[in-house]
Amino acid sequence: MGAICRYMLIACCIAVVLAVGCAGPDQLEKPSETIPPDESILRVGVSVKAPPLVFKDNQQIVGLEADFAGELAAYLGRRVVFVELDWKDQIPALLDNRIDIIMSGMTITDERMMRISFSEPYFVSGQMAMIRSVDALRFAAMRQDGRIGYVRRTTGEDFIKKYFPRAQKSGFAISEDGVQALINKRIDVLVHDGPVILYLASKYAAKGVTPVYNVFTEEYLAWGFRRDHVALRENANSFLETIKKDGQLDAIIQQWIPLVKKR
Repeated sequence: MGAICRYMLIACCIAVVLAVGCAGPDQLEKPSETIPPDESILRVGVSVKAPPLVFKDNQQIVGLEADFAGELAAYLGRRVVFVELDWKDQIPALLDNRIDIIMSGMTITDERMMRISFSEPYFVSGQMAMIRSVDALRFAAMRQDGRIGYVRRTTGEDFIKKYFPRAQKSGFAISEDGVQALINKRIDVLVHDGPVILYLASKYAAKGVTPVYNVFTEEYLAWGFRRDHVALRENANSFLETIKKDGQLDAIIQQWIPLVKKR
């Protein structure tokens, strides 16, 4: 797939994740609005429930993907317009030509590649776990019959259903619902994307939760396109290659996901 910016989600100073970075583009269109195709704008589909990848801060869409969207739009000479969508509606909206690109922390999977195409990956992520801090000393591995939570319609759900068939599984609409279930002892482990686990573990540390610094899977994050939108995908790949060479890719990622230096 070409050069891949590889990061391993291992021990890092998670407290820094909460630092506020540069604000992303500030135009938000409501989900009910339909924006016709326009060569002067870039319609970016986002699901704003996945900090630090993309989320809302004071009603403004911010995060890693928001910064990428602003930089990509500038590279293309367009104005960025965010279209806020539920996660399950991202691919349908793309296929219906209601958005031009999905920039929402989406993992490349075989199932998704049957419907859409992807840019070159910009980040290597993986599934991680969050537990209650009081359980940290005795946590060795997730029990096959344990109470495990995940976010529905994500690769975390696929992972849990495949490898923990006997677990008492609980699915949540958004990651923060899963964190609350963990705090309230309705589940014992929450599994989700590594960057999100690190961010939320830092945000709710005072509530007695902590991440487990193991990465269970290797997943490639990328941007989604309609198959017939070849020119836009190629331009996005050229943009990625440009910011990779000049160091901007590393800088944006480090701003939102502070990690050890890349391998």
